[in-house]
Amino acid sequence: MLLLPVVVALMSACHVQAKAVFAHFMLDNVGSWTVANWQRDIRLAQDSHIDAFALNFANSGGGYANQMANAFSAANSLGFKLFFSFDYAAQGAFAQQEVINVINQYGSNGAYYKYNGKPFVSTFEGPGSSGDWNAIKSQTGCFFIPDWSSLGAQGAINRGVVDGLFSWEAWPTGPNDMTTQPDESYKSALAGKPYMMPVSPWFFTNLPGYGKNWLWRGDDLWFDRWNQVMTIQPDFVEILTWNDWGESHYIAPLDPSQYGLFNSNNGKAPYNYADNMPHDGWRQFLPYVIDMYKNGKASISAEGLVAWYRNAPGSACSDGGTTGNSASQGQQTYPPAQVAQDKVFFSALLTSYADVTVTIGSTTQTGTWRNTPSGGSGIYHGSVPFNGRGAVTVKISRNGKLIMQMNGDSITDSCTNGIENWNAYVGNVSATSPGSGGASTSTSSKA
Repeated sequence: MLLLPVVVALMSACHVQAKAVFAHFMLDNVGSWTVANWQRDIRLAQDSHIDAFALNFANSGGGYANQMANAFSAANSLGFKLFFSFDYAAQGAFAQQEVINVINQYGSNGAYYKYNGKPFVSTFEGPGSSGDWNAIKSQTGCFFIPDWSSLGAQGAINRGVVDGLFSWEAWPTGPNDMTTQPDESYKSALAGKPYMMPVSPWFFTNLPGYGKNWLWRGDDLWFDRWNQVMTIQPDFVEILTWNDWGESHYIAPLDPSQYGLFNSNNGKAPYNYADNMPHDGWRQFLPYVIDMYKNGKASISAEGLVAWYRNAPGSACSDGGTTGNSASQGQQTYPPAQVAQDKVFFSALLTSYADVTVTIGSTTQTGTWRNTPSGGSGIYHGSVPFNGRGAVTVKISRNGKLIMQMNGDSITDSCTNGIENWNAYVGNVSATSPGSGGASTSTSSKA
């Protein structure tokens, strides 16, 4: 899966400040949280070796103030970092003075993430307010690294105000896998200025109240994208996202207190497609890949297995009007079943080669590894088609001896309200010790 440590180390040598990995956090989703709630998720992020949350919040007339205070209280108590990502798309542009005020309020806080001593500030879109940022930078001393993907890399550079750029191009278009072409375009345009690379596992949204109903291919993306991080070696990585339930790319634990966007007053979803669809397993190998990205080396404290798949074939139910690609973004659309593949995807962190089998109902398939790590130690990855219906079991064995078994949710031909759920179910399990000969079995819970 990953580049040899010596190669990564050489590629990393030119960077002065240490690399960092962030997770995009939707602040507006957690209006009922206490400091204890923040501490719970911060601890999980720290366990995953994530350095900071990028707090995304909309222009809500200061409605974010209480949760912002809770977030910084929790972060300070645990030695974690936060920074602001001003969302100019959700509810329109921020007033210049409001941006200045909130950065100055928290920029000197011990929990605020700084780059070369400057408060690190990003956005989700907002190029129409690019003229504000010379004054904002002058009055706050911030380091400005926006996402202005709607302009493209060169268009954003041409605004003459950015210190670096964040790209939102984390997903492939159409029935294709993700490439590094967008990342290479950004790095070329930036000509040495810092680049923040997006990494995401999935994308599906069906929120007609917000005019959103499409998917982009996930499938192998979580594995592939971290490999691409090793190749691109960006200055920063931002995971999309920690808790955006409406776009199905969350890696946080399921949390019913955050599901308000699905209801009839907001997104008007036909059903809650995040409920009972855990994604915790996508955090399991983050310590390994983040350490490899940052340091060119990583240890395996315990072997592990992660598997993900949709709960029904693409042709089983109504597609719910979902398209593959987004017409609103000028993309050619496809039937979603042409974009999302009917497969069980699996990755295993192993100290040496092992075999994989996948059982769906009564049908067992011998899996193959699409990707194997050089040297034999690292992350293996593969998939098998939806042959069979019923509960999914993925087993990892070495020399005929079972190491790990993940018991997952069923694949069936039925759907909630007769509408296909294009979200992924993710299950995971760890072995009892590195290279353990004792089998570890897990049934992934739906919290």
